[in-house]
Amino acid sequence: MPRKKAKKPKKIKKIKEINRFIMKRPYFLWWVPKSALEKGSEESIVEATLNQGDMDDVNEMIDILGMKKVKKIFYQQARHKRNNYHREVINYFRLFFRKYAT
Repeated sequence: MPRKKAKKPKKIKKIKEINRFIMKRPYFLWWVPKSALEKGSEESIVEATLNQGDMDDVNEMIDILGMKKVKKIFYQQARHKRNNYHREVINYFRLFFRKYAT
């Protein structure tokens, strides 16, 4: 009797998807060597995408990580006095998450 393939946990699947996402867009993290891109943290990928991506990129990232997680990461990073977000990006995504991530 053939064995059923074990399903991969969702977390591992998301990690692979988010790594694939950033590997298609190495220009978001242009200072990071390609060999290190796939080891990038979700936090750095969210920051780079919100700062430099277009809405298609943002929506794709939200589809992979989920609205709650992206919102949580954004607010954790943006609340610090010194952060890497542009002022316009902070303003836009505060309004965006207030409206769409209730």
